[in-house]
Amino acid sequence: MWKKENTYGIGIKIALYTICILWTIVTLVPYFIAIITSLKPVEDVTKFSIDFRKLSLDSYKYITTEFPFMRWLFNSFVVAVAVTAGNLLFNSMAAYALARLNFPFKKVIFYIIIGTMMIPGQVLLIPIYLILNKLGWIDSYKGLIIPWLVSAFYIFFMRQYFLTIPKDLEEAALIDGLSRFGIFFKIFLPLSLPALATQAIFIFVGNWNSFMWPSIIASSEELYTLPVGLNSFYGQYYQFWNQVLAGAILLSLPTIIVFVAFQKYFVRGIVTTGLKE
Repeated sequence: MWKKENTYGIGIKIALYTICILWTIVTLVPYFIAIITSLKPVEDVTKFSIDFRKLSLDSYKYITTEFPFMRWLFNSFVVAVAVTAGNLLFNSMAAYALARLNFPFKKVIFYIIIGTMMIPGQVLLIPIYLILNKLGWIDSYKGLIIPWLVSAFYIFFMRQYFLTIPKDLEEAALIDGLSRFGIFFKIFLPLSLPALATQAIFIFVGNWNSFMWPSIIASSEELYTLPVGLNSFYGQYYQFWNQVLAGAILLSLPTIIVFVAFQKYFVRGIVTTGLKE
């Protein structure tokens, strides 16, 4: 009986591993095709066959020398890092207040924050644009960064994580004379690294790949982020797909690096974040 159950369990594991391996291959094949196509000359882009003698880095050299690629890369980095840092701080501070402090209308404020998640982001684009236009922030870093320094979802996300931290730690810190800011920065943030890493990955990747808002705010080429700049590779009657894909490969590298660097924290943050009331 034991042998049958053991054999059955091994069979299930083999089936699951086989499915995972096949799914990984299916997922990576388009990325592999994109890399190969980015190395091909223009005349071979539409050909299925691969002539390894013709593969070169000419597309990468072209887009990094003939376009202000490094400027676009710098803009994307500044915007993504600034928005990520702002969200990590402000979302966490708001979440701590909602999770641990007692003040009037706390639940009402929390439900209002949750309610804003039901409003599609596209609906807010025009009102935000009109406000920024009045402030004179169009075509500026302030317009690209400041409207997205807070996220309702990640306030909720961090609040749920903070609720899993034992109150005994906070009470002991208060008895020792630590202020609320001290408790937040010295106890809650260090204990919340998995949740912070999860938040950082999603926010960084979302802003790094953002196209709609930068294309609305940035009217000058010098302020283009990388996704907006890569869109200029498309012509009205032609597309140099090897150059487009070379840019897309370079665009995806930072997000891959960030995910690999924070992968273990990301998994822990997803698993351990509770849903306490």
